[in-house]
Amino acid sequence: MHGASLGEVQLAPEVFGIQPNLAVLHQVVTAQLAAARAGTQSTKTRAEVSGGGSKPWRQKGTGRARQGSTRSPIWKGGGVALGPKPRSYAQRTPKKMVRLALRSALSDRASESKVALVDAWRFEVPRTKDAIEALDALGLRGRVLVVVDREDVTAERSFANLPEVQTVLASELSAYDVLRHDWVVFTDATLPMGEAPPSGTVTTETSSAASPAAPSTASHVAPAEASEAAPSGVEREAMEEEEAGEPVDGDAEEEAE
Repeated sequence: MHGASLGEVQLAPEVFGIQPNLAVLHQVVTAQLAAARAGTQSTKTRAEVSGGGSKPWRQKGTGRARQGSTRSPIWKGGGVALGPKPRSYAQRTPKKMVRLALRSALSDRASESKVALVDAWRFEVPRTKDAIEALDALGLRGRVLVVVDREDVTAERSFANLPEVQTVLASELSAYDVLRHDWVVFTDATLPMGEAPPSGTVTTETSSAASPAAPSTASHVAPAEASEAAPSGVEREAMEEEEAGEPVDGDAEEEAE
């Protein structure tokens, strides 16, 4: 399926054009993976192992070391000393760091031109075939992250059977999801927008979804750097007169006085 190009849109430089902070990315991703751990491991202490209630042998007279229970950690079948217990591995991460990590991950993908944009997903019914044709029209290869809205139920179900494609709600997008995929696909409704109008030009192409899907590859252009201000006409004339040795207006007035 093919879609029509709708031109270019400006991506917010504060979201897609920052210098990625690797330290924050590492800390946030580590915290997210740690929070995903079940933490259900558990071992039994000597008090929790069944049996061992009676003393193995009398205290004195046998020539052997004194023992009070066969469920001691030094016995086979005994309890575990200082073993793991159920716990939570969640780490507290400031919200500002989470937002910075997400912007760093998006900027990294944008710098590699790995961001695509469609106006909307227009699947009439959930069909995996239509989803495959949409990705082919977009020209995407590798692992693809599709950011959908809550109303894009048909699109989410269409991509569900593709092992290399993951769908995620825009409100649940994380830095780890972006980093583990080669491409990130947004719609007009899910594209992150900056708080202020961009000063530079970070552009991306968009396409029409007149067919069940018609996205187009996004291209990233670095923001234009501010050039040095050129001297005005009066300043240029003054500089030329100084180089020629002629007095400027201010020096002429001083000589007249």
